[in-house]
Amino acid sequence: MIYKVYYQNDQKRNPKREDTHSLYLEAPTEVEARALVEAHTEHNIEFIEAIEGETLAYEQKNPNYKLTEFSE
Repeated sequence: MIYKVYYQNDQKRNPKREDTHSLYLEAPTEVEARALVEAHTEHNIEFIEAIEGETLAYEQKNPNYKLTEFSE
């Protein structure tokens, strides 16, 4: 499953919508997606959304679409 993870770069500041970023990640479950991001980054995760079907096709048309892979 592909997940879109919305996050802030900094955990020390209050989240601002203008500073929200996103990344795309493939993981078996939302819990595992969160664990991967938390283990490999310092991001403050706001929301994780599963995307599939037409939503995934739409996101893949964005030139900034790229699956993030973390090396173990």
